[in-house]
Amino acid sequence: MKGLVIKSTGSWYEVQVEDGTIYKARLRGKFKLNEAKVTNPIAVGDQVALEQKQAGEDYYVITELYDRKNYVIRKSPKRTAHAHIIASNVDIVVIIATFKQPRTSLGFIDRVLVTAESYRIPCLIVFNKSDLLEDQDHEELAYICYDYDQIGYQNMLVSALEGKGIANLAAQLAGKVALFTGHSGTGKSTLINLLVGDADQKTSEISSFANKGVHTTTFAEMFPTKENGFIVDTPGIKELGLIEIEDEELSHYFPEMRKYLGSCKFNNCQHISEPGCQILAAVESGEIPATRFESYLSMLTNDDNRR
Repeated sequence: MKGLVIKSTGSWYEVQVEDGTIYKARLRGKFKLNEAKVTNPIAVGDQVALEQKQAGEDYYVITELYDRKNYVIRKSPKRTAHAHIIASNVDIVVIIATFKQPRTSLGFIDRVLVTAESYRIPCLIVFNKSDLLEDQDHEELAYICYDYDQIGYQNMLVSALEGKGIANLAAQLAGKVALFTGHSGTGKSTLINLLVGDADQKTSEISSFANKGVHTTTFAEMFPTKENGFIVDTPGIKELGLIEIEDEELSHYFPEMRKYLGSCKFNNCQHISEPGCQILAAVESGEIPATRFESYLSMLTNDDNRR
């Protein structure tokens, strides 16, 4: 049988076949040997082949992994020099962010955008909790959204609490496999409940300690939406460690930098402080947002183990 992996807990998988039946499955050991540098060779979103272990058993074995059109990957938070596949066969990455309570760093948003760019996956930035914003917050957020819009990244402002913008978000995701990612505490699970209807995702109050969110999701899971799509929910991510991106490639995944590539004085320019660097000149003139350049430098200098 061929099926879709809709849930992963690390050692067990739930696989949905064409008639809608969901089977409990385990992984045949050879996959672990074939992809020794990946902590999870099978991910949510994968298309796989199943066979029953033996007559009378109540679970199946995953015997084959079909080709992926893409995947989203990060450095494993637990195993050095290993990667963790967040999800595969994704149509769009949706970054759930908040301007306050808690405030999502632009550096985190940019890391997700770079990861998606490296696999040519479109992104949508959703700023939740608009009900908490005061006039000065709206003004500051408008500048942030303008910068992303000019680069080519669509963004929107919603309130899960008040239901504002939810219909527009649902329309954007109709018929698509959407990977939702973001820090804990941004209201990701609440938004999924609104879009799915019966996901019954756990939610929690924001921890008062350091204004950080409390983790509520512990494994990746896929939910069908009301608009014939799927949402892949992932655990709240504090940091996204980049992987499979070389230093000289990094600037290629910043769309606003691409038109300047190849025009610097030095062919091996890394766009840090070199004379005649056209990207540095574009930052100084305001053509490239300073916040984006700061994110670029942070990724370049702080992700030594991303390859």
